[in-house]
Amino acid sequence: MSLAPRAVLVHRRTAYADAVARHGTPGAADFFLRTRGRSLAELEEADEQQRRALATVAAAVPVDWRTGSVERAELSRFLFAPEDVVVVVGQDGLVANVAKYLSGQVVVGIDPAPGRNAGVLVPHPASAAQDLLHRSVSGGACDARTMVCASTDDGQELHALNEVFVGHRSHQTARYVLTAGDRREEQASSGVVTGTGTGATGWLASLSRGRAALPAPTDASLAWFVREAWPSRTTGADLVAGTVAAEPLTLDVLSDELVVFGDGLEDDRLTVSRGQRITVTVSPRRLALLR
Repeated sequence: MSLAPRAVLVHRRTAYADAVARHGTPGAADFFLRTRGRSLAELEEADEQQRRALATVAAAVPVDWRTGSVERAELSRFLFAPEDVVVVVGQDGLVANVAKYLSGQVVVGIDPAPGRNAGVLVPHPASAAQDLLHRSVSGGACDARTMVCASTDDGQELHALNEVFVGHRSHQTARYVLTAGDRREEQASSGVVTGTGTGATGWLASLSRGRAALPAPTDASLAWFVREAWPSRTTGADLVAGTVAAEPLTLDVLSDELVVFGDGLEDDRLTVSRGQRITVTVSPRRLALLR
């Protein structure tokens, strides 16, 4: 007997909740902000918008479905099931945060504050939740967005929707040998970023500046960029941008330690050391984002 679908509501703690937690009470938080020319009221309004959106979505879940909820900070410890419908209520970036933990589940993007967010990955209002949930299990059209995968020679693996970063965990120099196709170069830089067409409107946009063509969200290719490569007697700065399609991008680590993380989730990272190899490819996974 198959299980009924489960609607998993994904959200992020608001700036209002963070401010109150930091200062102890709403009054203390408001006093602190007012002494700096700000007001807690603007944060409280956004918090209330998210609460209303979450309540609207929860009320729209069919009575024969199951329901779950997870906050962004708990994503790495949450177990998603194959029959889940993942409803992201928040900013566009929250969809990227959850994508790495999924394996084909349909994602519904809900914008709790239309007009405030870009709405690229959260294009729907909360009021449309009932129809969206119905379409998520009845063959509604989805965009199969390309993801990026970084793997290591000891079996570690990380997937991301926007981009993966390889570099030092702080602001120190990352040292490695980069290989792209038949080109190879030893480098010292502040890291390497490899991203998808979905990430082309974010970090990749600031890195590209015409150096390489950026893919579309569903293209089976990636774009990569080296940040601040340093030329010296032993390191070069010629191999600093390109694309990944059939052939992977590889980095042979020369630093004592480097980290790999995706979509800004630095706490959920891979750690590699001297002598190891990192391979970056188009991920076999795709994000199924309901249109």
